[in-house]
Amino acid sequence: MGSKNKLKRFRENETFKNVVQPNRKEIEEGTFTLKDNWNDHFGNNNPIVLELGCGKGEYTLGLARMYPNKNFIGIDIKGARLWRGAKTAIEEEMGNVAFVRTQIELIDQIFGKNEVSEIWITFPDPQIKYKRTKHRMTNEVFLKKYAEVLMDNGLMHLKTDSEFMHGYTLGLLHGTGREVIYANHDVYKNEGSPKEVLSIQTFYEKQYLEQGKPITYIKFRIN
Repeated sequence: MGSKNKLKRFRENETFKNVVQPNRKEIEEGTFTLKDNWNDHFGNNNPIVLELGCGKGEYTLGLARMYPNKNFIGIDIKGARLWRGAKTAIEEEMGNVAFVRTQIELIDQIFGKNEVSEIWITFPDPQIKYKRTKHRMTNEVFLKKYAEVLMDNGLMHLKTDSEFMHGYTLGLLHGTGREVIYANHDVYKNEGSPKEVLSIQTFYEKQYLEQGKPITYIKFRIN
């Protein structure tokens, strides 16, 4: 994408009511007003579901269409990608969708305690090299941040093409005594996966399937 196109999307994001772009200073100083007040943003008390590293928001949008009585928030740092999901949500008049441009590690400063009912992590970078483990989105540091914002018995979902990420996360969950509700190392070949795992496919997921890569999924609790 050219720089002119990116700048155009950045400017358009600023006009979208469904895009929130807090600056790091207000988050770290505790002056971000939507923390603990996200239901006010949506104008209802419906459950809040997050997609972390949402990219163009394909999963956020797919889930929002499937569950109109829940609110969905896609989070990513790349504004040009968020633009696509936000624009589609506006075009389809989806009042249960929002996007936040920020870093994932700030999640516990953007949402209040027990404010979130579910978290989806879809096709994250597995960060295979050892020195990159601190960026792995299901490491212990991140899990503790998610636990801060998730309500009791809140659900986590990991969908990935990375067998490494699948195995790493399962090992960590079992090793720390957390509850694994469901795990499948090839969702399209083995029966039993939830409909939202099978019926929503991202652009990259379709490419992985064309390459013959198995898609894995874990549903678990960390609280």
